[in-house]
Amino acid sequence: MRSSESARADSLTITRPDDGHVHLRDGTLLAAVLPHTARQFARAIIMPNLQPPVTTTEQALAYRQRILRALPEAAEFEPLMTLYLTDHTPPEEIRHARASGIVHAIKLYPAGATTHSDAGVTELSKCMKTFEAMQEIGLPLLVHGEVTDPSIDLFDREKVFIDQVLHPLRRAFPGLKVVLEHITTQEAAEYVRDAEAAPNALGATITAHHLLYNRNAIFQGGIRPHYYCLPILKREPHRHALVRAATSGNPRFFLGTDSAPHPREAKERARGCAGCYTALHALELYAQAFDAVGALDRLERFASVYGAAFYGLPRNTGAVTLRRGTWTLPDQIPVPAAQTSICPLGAGETIAWRLEHFSVRLHKERVRRQYE
Repeated sequence: MRSSESARADSLTITRPDDGHVHLRDGTLLAAVLPHTARQFARAIIMPNLQPPVTTTEQALAYRQRILRALPEAAEFEPLMTLYLTDHTPPEEIRHARASGIVHAIKLYPAGATTHSDAGVTELSKCMKTFEAMQEIGLPLLVHGEVTDPSIDLFDREKVFIDQVLHPLRRAFPGLKVVLEHITTQEAAEYVRDAEAAPNALGATITAHHLLYNRNAIFQGGIRPHYYCLPILKREPHRHALVRAATSGNPRFFLGTDSAPHPREAKERARGCAGCYTALHALELYAQAFDAVGALDRLERFASVYGAAFYGLPRNTGAVTLRRGTWTLPDQIPVPAAQTSICPLGAGETIAWRLEHFSVRLHKERVRRQYE
């Protein structure tokens, strides 16, 4: 349903948002992509699938320092670190991570499910003591929700994961905080919406590309590798289900870009990498998706409120302003230090909104009126 207010709006000012799921990589790629995320978001949940992966608190601390050193001068951005769960992550490491104050979640990659997931979990039974510790201390589990059985169709792997892995896991650990990340199907949206769970015990992130595109985008005019991601784009009914979830006002659904930079040559080859780079224009993409269904007035909660509440974080006090107006995305983003470039999702195409301004200060009375 399209509201007249949303239809007329040519600008939108919201509390500065958080990214609930982003890949910053390391080294020269980190230096190239971090300014885009830091410009759009005040905080971000940082994925740990480096090579080698970030499996200990000490490694997370070191990675956090590299991120902070790479920030542009005067940037206002806080990286929220995670650890990469393996078959051998001890419960003591979970408690150490919580005590550090900088580790906010543990990431579960089924081994082989996506980029740099080879060190991931092979059998959940090997992690039972670790899950018990996480449940006890309230450290969230972030889940890449796909099975890796090659006999399961690629487009069905999220649904099968929910049925065969996630539901039994949550039944065994009902107090474990869980985020089903970058959901792509109607089944996932309905599961998160309807599942019995305590407040702030179950959540899901949704990407802008899964809100805007279906699987046809990968093949229009030929194979377009920069639209290839995992979990893969699904059919149109699933996209509609995700839009309904994101714009529903249900606090279990919140923003997570899953922005994943790869060198152009790693995407454009016979066995190209999975991942869409959206950090450059993520908020504009979300605004476009919400605007298309007359729900701009609900973007702020999805982007700036629900994720912070799930993680027990205070709302940001900055603001960002988006304005309606077309502009053309660059064909590529040069990374001279690595002698490569990154292609943003939709490279060379026009987009209907633009992030014009952000401020680290926001009128507190406005926040009080809206949310208290």
